[in-house]
Amino acid sequence: MKKIIVLTALALISLSACTSSNDSKKVAMKQNKATLSESELGDAKFAVIAFEGSMMEVQLGQLAQTNASDASVKAFGTTMIDDHTRGNNELKAIATRKNITLPATIGERHQKEYNDLAKKTGSDFDKDYMDMMVEDHEKDIKLFEKEANEGKDEELKMWASMTLATLRKHLEMAKGTESLVKK
Repeated sequence: MKKIIVLTALALISLSACTSSNDSKKVAMKQNKATLSESELGDAKFAVIAFEGSMMEVQLGQLAQTNASDASVKAFGTTMIDDHTRGNNELKAIATRKNITLPATIGERHQKEYNDLAKKTGSDFDKDYMDMMVEDHEKDIKLFEKEANEGKDEELKMWASMTLATLRKHLEMAKGTESLVKK
């Protein structure tokens, strides 16, 4: 009986060590490292980062529906929900074909950013959300340009290239909306 208890305890300790990270992004990266070839990892990393960021955009767009006070901020949030959901579905299909593991949820850093923004409402939310959207889309454009130009997987390169137009449109919308809510 003692032997069973000891073995069970050891199994639980081993299991908790294997799943110590609750960060879905890190788990996906680790899974890809274990299952993909070295030459596939760069494109897989892009897919993981892009997918997680896009999930964040959808969640923040949903938050904007309840916490924003400005109609243009709510409309921008709706655009984020629609466009990023569509992009996520496209990327999921590509990742499935390529055996790339994508995160199930946003990672710890994005979750903290979400939680901080979720505490705000009205004009405070509007300003901080739009600031975040401008900054985030500037980073996204750089990430997608790099993949479109330097990626190894042709399908992911093409998807990144085609998605750039939408991201650039989002950046312009974000800048315009940001200037409205800062007045």
